[in-house]
Amino acid sequence: MSVLAWIVLGLIAGFIASNILNRSGQGLLLDIVLGIVGAVVGGFLFSAIGATGITGFNLWSILVAIAGAVVMLWIYHAVAGRSV
Repeated sequence: MSVLAWIVLGLIAGFIASNILNRSGQGLLLDIVLGIVGAVVGGFLFSAIGATGITGFNLWSILVAIAGAVVMLWIYHAVAGRSV
């Protein structure tokens, strides 16, 4: 995937994940970073359990990135001491 595709995937995944946990976005930059890191974490977690990770810019990759971003956002809130 190109850098632009990673940014768009990160924005979509980060925004959806932050809306799932917070009911509001974290802001454009944090949503993008959260989504990209979530995609990497989600890809690693899915690969660890034997499933397919990020495969390109498609629905499966967005779902994997959202799952990873939810995990990352939950950890972020736990470390920062904020309630979800």
